[in-house]
Amino acid sequence: MDKNALRGRVAVVAGATRGAGRGIAAALGEAGATVICTGRSSRTGNAKSDYDRPETIEETAEIVTRLGGAGIAVQVDHLDPDQVRRLAERVAADHGAIDVLVNDIWGAERLKGAPPEWNTPIWDHDLGSGLRILKLGVETHLITSHHLLPLLVAKPGGLLVEVTDGTTDYNSQNYRISVFYDLVKVAVNRLGFSQGHELAPHQGTAVAITPGWLRSEMMLDNFAVTEENWRDALKPDRGDGRPTAPPAFESSESPRYVGRAVAALAADPEKARWNQRSVTSADLAREYGFTDIDGRQPDSWPA
Repeated sequence: MDKNALRGRVAVVAGATRGAGRGIAAALGEAGATVICTGRSSRTGNAKSDYDRPETIEETAEIVTRLGGAGIAVQVDHLDPDQVRRLAERVAADHGAIDVLVNDIWGAERLKGAPPEWNTPIWDHDLGSGLRILKLGVETHLITSHHLLPLLVAKPGGLLVEVTDGTTDYNSQNYRISVFYDLVKVAVNRLGFSQGHELAPHQGTAVAITPGWLRSEMMLDNFAVTEENWRDALKPDRGDGRPTAPPAFESSESPRYVGRAVAALAADPEKARWNQRSVTSADLAREYGFTDIDGRQPDSWPA
């Protein structure tokens, strides 16, 4: 993408600390955008983050700037309406309006459990964990949209991106891990649809997007690899007790891939044709011609 394709545009990536959120912020930076990177994990403290991990919003903002954009880190707990309101006030004071809002808040990766814990029926599932999944995966998105969408509709052409797991079509036919996880991922797709209905009169666009098998920091750690040697996880006998990834991991993608999908959408003057749609990063790669950081166009979703 043109390194100036989004020069002068302002984006808020909510949940930019790691994973897809960091990849999206980075790709917007590649295209020259000013990116406000929010999340709980900061160099000043983790602010009730559900993860005890080293990634911070400041690191994400530095990546954005290094790639050619302007990264700004703001520590926010998106479950706290007052904090999100203050974020909106700060963005309004500093920038007046925004061009892109990305709702990538999650934080329930550990709560959903490892594969042996999947398919636990609702009556056996820990209720507190299940309800926390709903709060982290849905309530945060509603709070963020409530406070920040007024800045998006302040001028025409704004883009709202709801990040989920699985398209509307896929999730309608497939049970996803647990009742609680399933409900969240279906609901976020519907948020893209319903908010698109409300944005359309303001010449705004809402799209729900899902990455494929994402090589997030947590996924790489799970297989004891890095982005530079991730294919080592596919070796059948690693000889050191480290887990071996299944063959489908070959079609996995870096977080930058879904990021480039969002950047391509944001730069498209005809983006309204995608309003209320549910798409994958691979769908948009085929449409816009971008690639992952290794030059491939992976697609881990079944045809």
